[in-house]
Amino acid sequence: MNAAAVDTATLDTDPLRDSNLYFNRELSQLDFNFRVLAQAQDPQVPLLERLRYLCISCTNLDEFFEIRAGTLRHAQDLGLAPGADGLPPATVLSRIHDRAAELVKAQYECWNEILRPALGDAGVRVLSRDAWDERQTQWLRAYFRDEIMPVLSPLGLDPAHPFPKILNKSLNIVVVLEGKDAFGRAGHLAIVRAPRSLPRIIQLPESISGGPHDFVFLSSVLSVFVDELFPGMKVKGAYQFRVTRNSELIVDEDEVENLALALRDELVGRGYLRAMRLEIAEQCPPPIVRTLLENFDLPENAVYRINGPVNLNRVIQVYDLVQRPELKFPPFQPRLLRDSETIFDRISDGDVLLHHPFDSFAPVLELIKQAAEDPNVLAIKQTLYRAGKDSPIVEQLVQAARNGKDVTVVVELRARFDEEANLGLADRLQDAGVQVVYGVVGYKTHAKMLLIVRREGRKLRRYVHLGTGNYHSGTARVYTDFGLLTADPDIGADVHQIFQQLSGLAPLIKLKRLLQSPFTLHAGVLKRIDRETRHAKAGKPARIIAKMNALNEPQVIRALYLASQAGVQIDLIVRGACTLRPGLPGISDNIRVRSIVGRFLEHHRVYWFGNDGDPDLFCSSADWLERNLLRRVETGFPILVPELAARVFDEALANYLADNLNAWELQSDGGYRRVTPQGDAPPHSAQASLLADLCG
Repeated sequence: MNAAAVDTATLDTDPLRDSNLYFNRELSQLDFNFRVLAQAQDPQVPLLERLRYLCISCTNLDEFFEIRAGTLRHAQDLGLAPGADGLPPATVLSRIHDRAAELVKAQYECWNEILRPALGDAGVRVLSRDAWDERQTQWLRAYFRDEIMPVLSPLGLDPAHPFPKILNKSLNIVVVLEGKDAFGRAGHLAIVRAPRSLPRIIQLPESISGGPHDFVFLSSVLSVFVDELFPGMKVKGAYQFRVTRNSELIVDEDEVENLALALRDELVGRGYLRAMRLEIAEQCPPPIVRTLLENFDLPENAVYRINGPVNLNRVIQVYDLVQRPELKFPPFQPRLLRDSETIFDRISDGDVLLHHPFDSFAPVLELIKQAAEDPNVLAIKQTLYRAGKDSPIVEQLVQAARNGKDVTVVVELRARFDEEANLGLADRLQDAGVQVVYGVVGYKTHAKMLLIVRREGRKLRRYVHLGTGNYHSGTARVYTDFGLLTADPDIGADVHQIFQQLSGLAPLIKLKRLLQSPFTLHAGVLKRIDRETRHAKAGKPARIIAKMNALNEPQVIRALYLASQAGVQIDLIVRGACTLRPGLPGISDNIRVRSIVGRFLEHHRVYWFGNDGDPDLFCSSADWLERNLLRRVETGFPILVPELAARVFDEALANYLADNLNAWELQSDGGYRRVTPQGDAPPHSAQASLLADLCG
C-alpha cells in the first residue's frame, strides 16, 4: 500500500489528478481484513467472538477473490485503462497476491498458535488428526463408513476419466495412488470431492470424547480414511485443496428480453466460472500443484499453501454449536418504541428515528404488518435489495396483496450472491398478485424505501420509511444503520415520484427534499463540499464529517482535497476501502480518515456539512463510490427534525470520532494505526456507549 511521494514539480495542469494522491481500491479493501483479523487477535474480545472474527476475515477474503480480483482479471483481459491510482490491473493483481499471502499467513498463525490452543484450554477442542486417541479414531472410522463413504464418488484420473469440474469453494482431496485396481488400471491420481450435503465440522459424542465440545474437520476425516475408497491400492498421499472462482455475473441487460430468465441461466454456471485462487495443503508435492494449476489455468502466484484446513471459515459452526455465554458478547435487548394505538398514530405524532441494532427493527415490521391489515391502506410500495430467507416482510406483502391492497415491489435481481434468493421471492410475490418491478436497466436499485398510502378522512396521506440498510431482520441485529419513519408531505411526494420513475418510464424528476443517484446525489455532495470550501475562503467556520463504508469517487476526492487546501476541517469515518490519501502537506493535511471495527458491522452512511452554523445532515443508502453515486439508484434523505438530526450527529459522528478503542487511523502511506487512549482521555468505545445509553 505504500504510495510514492508526490513530485509536485511534475504535476500537470490539474495537480489533484496525480495518481500518487490515490490509493488503490482493491488493495485498500484487502487491508480492511487485517483490521477484522486484529479483533480475532485481541485478548479483550470474548474467545468465541474472536473465532467469529477470524472466520469473517476468511469469508471476506473468499469474496474478495470472487468479486474484486475476478473483476480485475476481466479488466485485464479487456485492456481497460487504470483508475485514478494509475495502477494497471496486472500490477494490482500481483500486489494482491503478495498482500493476500501475508493475510493468509496471519490467519493460520492466529488459528494454530492462538485461538485453537485457547479454545482447548476453555474446553472447546478442535482436534487435529494426530490428537485422536484410539476410541475417537474408531468412532470416526465408523462415522466415515456409515455417513461419509456412501455419498462419495472418487474419480481416478486416466484418459477415460479427465479432470472433473470442481465447484467454487468446495472441499476436495487429491489422492496419490500406487498399484492397480480390479480392472488392472494403474493408479496415479484420484480426486475425491466432498458433497455439500456433508457437514464440514463433525462433533464427537461426549461418551466417546469425554467432553461436550470436541470437534473434527471433515477434511481431516477424509484425509485419514481415504484409503478405504481405493481397496487393493496404496495411498501415497492425500492433500486437501479448494479453488475460488470468479463469481461476478455479467449479463448484458441491453441484449436480453427478460432479465430474470437471463440471470437464471447465468446462475446455473456460476460455480464453474474462471478460477482465481488455489488453496492447497502445505505439504503437497510440487508436481501435484503444477497439475492442478494447469487444470485450472492459473499462474504460480495464484497458489496459497495452507497450514491447516483449506476451508478454515467453516469452523464458524463451532460458534453456533457451543452454547457458552461467557465466551460470547453479552446479549442485549434492542430498545422498543413507546406504545401507541397504531404505528400510524406514532408517526403522525412526529418523525421517528431508529438506530439499529440498538433500536429494534420491530417498528418497521409492524408498520408493514399493520398496513397489510388496515382497511384504510390503499397501496404499499417497497424496494427489496436483500431481504433474507423466510423474510417476514415478504410474508406481509403477500398478505397485503391478498387483502386487496395495491402492492408494488422493486426487487433487485442483481444483488450480489442474493440473485437466486431474489428470483425466488419475486416469483412468490408475483404469484400472490404483487406487481414486481426489476428496476432500471443498467442501474442497480440499492435505495431502501417503503411508501404506504392511507386514506384518512377525505385525504390520502403518505407514510414513509427510508433507511441506510436493507429490509433484513437478521442484519438489523448486527449492522449499524439508521431508519426514518415519517409522514412529511414533501418526503412522501419525493418517494412517490421515485417509485413512479422506477416502475414506469417517467422523465427526469425534480425532488423537494431527497437527493437521488444517479441524478442529484453526486452533484448534491459536490455542491455542499464546494459550499464549505467557499465558507473557509471567506474566513467562516467550515467543517465536513461523513461516515460511510467505502470511498473512491475521484471527483468527490478532488473536491475534498480542494476543501482541505482552503482550510475546511474534514473527518471521514470509512469502514472499508478508502482511496483518498490523507495527511499530505498542502493537499490533504486537514483531512483525517478513521475506520471503526467492533462488535457490529458499521453500515450507516451519514453526511454532515457545517454550512456556517446552519448544518445539512443526510442519511443515505449510498457510499461515496463511483458505482453508488453514478451507476445505481440511491437516496440521500435529510433529517429535518432538529432533535433527531442532533441524535444522528451525536450517536453516529461525534461518538465515533471519540472512539479510542476500536478505531484505526489511515496514514498518508496507506497503513492504518490503531487508536489508543491518550493522556487523561478515558477509554471510549462508540458501540459500547450506544449499547449502554440506548439498551441499558
